[in-house]
Amino acid sequence: MPQPDASRGASVRALCYAFGCLVLLEAMMLWLCSAVAAYYGEGDALCFLLTAAPCTAASLILLAYSGRRRGLPTRRDAYLVVGCTWILFTLVGMCPLLIGHYVTGVTDAFFEIMSGFTTTGFTILPHTDGLPHGILFWRSLTQWVGGLGIVFLTLALLPAQGSSGQRLYLSEATGVTHDKLFPKVSVMARTLWLVYVGITLAEVCLLMVGGVNMFDAVCHAFATTATGGFSTHDAGVMYWHSPFVEYVIAVFMLLSGINFTLYFLSLRGRLRQSWRDGELRWFLSSILVLTLFIALVLWRQTPMNFEEAFRKSLFQVATCHTSTGFASANYTLWPTYVQLLLLFAMLSGGCTGSTSGGIKCARLGVLWQAMRHQLRRLLHPHAECPVRMGLHMLSTSQVNGVLLFVITYLCIVFIATFVLLACGMGVVEAVSTTISSMGNVGVAMGTCGPDYSLTTLPDVAKWTLSALMLLGRLEIFGLLLIVYRPTWKNGWTW
Repeated sequence: MPQPDASRGASVRALCYAFGCLVLLEAMMLWLCSAVAAYYGEGDALCFLLTAAPCTAASLILLAYSGRRRGLPTRRDAYLVVGCTWILFTLVGMCPLLIGHYVTGVTDAFFEIMSGFTTTGFTILPHTDGLPHGILFWRSLTQWVGGLGIVFLTLALLPAQGSSGQRLYLSEATGVTHDKLFPKVSVMARTLWLVYVGITLAEVCLLMVGGVNMFDAVCHAFATTATGGFSTHDAGVMYWHSPFVEYVIAVFMLLSGINFTLYFLSLRGRLRQSWRDGELRWFLSSILVLTLFIALVLWRQTPMNFEEAFRKSLFQVATCHTSTGFASANYTLWPTYVQLLLLFAMLSGGCTGSTSGGIKCARLGVLWQAMRHQLRRLLHPHAECPVRMGLHMLSTSQVNGVLLFVITYLCIVFIATFVLLACGMGVVEAVSTTISSMGNVGVAMGTCGPDYSLTTLPDVAKWTLSALMLLGRLEIFGLLLIVYRPTWKNGWTW
């Protein structure tokens, strides 16, 4: 039986290997951005070089110390790696903004990059049109990498050995996770990333056909497939005044809100199985109903013709339901009950296994079934009323887990709203920014709408929203476990 000190040393080396691989990944991203900045001959290249060099050195030191010991001993270690990785990536990623003085302080820099990696899309930058290409590309790249997950990308490029990869995968994708297509997580990661890259390239091509230059097309494709929402222009998608561009981005937002494993199954000829997915039908039905209802309201109550009303409705419903954060119209001028429907879409989110945030349609479907079955039990106390997710019957503990998640989610929204109200924000702004940050959406109501940035928010509000972004991205419990005292009461061994 290994000695405690030996076990602790092995655990530390395994953690060093994991962090070394992850830091190396971010260093590669920074080197890529420095190359983009150098290509355009702008001064931000130095900002990336000054960050990438020490980042690369630190990763090599960690890898050398680890002795290539890859296996993480416990799931607790995996949760620690995942939780700390998102914070570490944000701390390193904000350095180019601070070095180049593109933001006013640490709070703004942390908020901007956290919004990027969690694919939220909120920005504190009052103007983006004047920013250099390297910084704009970095903002979009953080969203694209954070879309399917930082650790998930690392598993695809630098897979861990044994069960370590499975632990990391489950720690980043907590709750309702991706379907497991292959026995090895690394193979599944590569497969889903190939699908992800394919969708991104397809959107780049279509945007360029629509008259968007290559740089803007790549950045907006990154933000769309990641359901992020960062734009290279102050006006966002409205910069081009192009119905074609709006339709392309709206369609790809919807495609990115669907479980990516369904695309792989469809390519393998299992299209019927994909279409039978209950969550997919729930998601598309919600999109259709909300879009048609809002389009009819806009058609009747605004000067828009039906095509424009349908296009604006589809775009805003898609951006809220998939937690993307783009805007093609100032929806804060629409009727109040329409804005309430958009808030419902923010809470709902997209499908599990996609890049979208929110509660997720699968959980809402489970809650709907559980409510119906409870009503049946009142009429027929001895009847068997199983709750299903697709073809799988869920146990009582799984249904209770979904219920607990939703209750915890709403409790956090309530507490955070209270904090923002105490900071002096209005009710509409506090509620909408809280729901938006928790769901990684990036759009809000009132004076936090698409025509405004969040620059003027107090620092306490910015840190609160940053914490909500991370909680929502890691689906609450993966992050709370790290600060849960019993997790660490037995030292390094469970």
